[in-house]
Amino acid sequence: MRKITISIFILFFVGLSNLQSQEPIVKEIVEIGWLEHLEDTIPLDLTFNSEENTVVTLRELIDKPTVLSFVYFNCPGVCNPLQESISRVAEKIDMELGKDYQILTISFDVSDTPAKAQKKKNNFIQNIVKEKADHWMYLTGDKENIDAITEAVGFKYKATGLDFAHPSGLILLSPDGKITRYLYGLDFLPFDLKMAIIEAQKGLAKPTINKVLQYCFNYDPQGQSYTLSVTRVTGTLTLFIAVLVFLGLIISKSRSKKKA
Repeated sequence: MRKITISIFILFFVGLSNLQSQEPIVKEIVEIGWLEHLEDTIPLDLTFNSEENTVVTLRELIDKPTVLSFVYFNCPGVCNPLQESISRVAEKIDMELGKDYQILTISFDVSDTPAKAQKKKNNFIQNIVKEKADHWMYLTGDKENIDAITEAVGFKYKATGLDFAHPSGLILLSPDGKITRYLYGLDFLPFDLKMAIIEAQKGLAKPTINKVLQYCFNYDPQGQSYTLSVTRVTGTLTLFIAVLVFLGLIISKSRSKKKA
């Protein structure tokens, strides 16, 4: 019994050290993903073109809590599902678009145009009340402004031929442009988004809890694809199993003593 307990503790600490030793490496080599810049203020004087082909600055647009996302219009992967998810959650959330918050989608592909932006927007505002559609804005821009905004929020992407490898998620901005929250993935609960918007209104920056995708997957620069980080996942599973076995042994021993 004592040997088994010692073995479990060894597995526990090996798994824990595995996770801790991997984290700094990932932060150093990350080329695609998110680098959180919570509480930083984005550069508000950057200029972009709206879907109506007018030149606008972020300072003009951001005057309330803003849900920011990055896409490119020819994306064959996550961009369309992300925008569909935004559309669905905007329909379900117990807040008024245009009054309580607004949505801002920026293309990080310099070849995208206002005409493409308008066409793409029309595909995803079906769930939005027509009068509120103006409060979901699509922007395109040049390389200088795109690089400035993606760098400011920590959105890391990489060109792979005609396409891009990039992460998926939302950034919440306060009315004065401060980064207050990151929501990762493709699906967002109305309650989570509502709380993030309320925090943004107050200017309260909160750390992200759900980082499953960022945690489990690494980018392979040579294969230009995302690969499962076996070491990190194995460490997590080892840790989890060790804890379960340890608890099981304690419960079993306790029951044996009661029977005796």
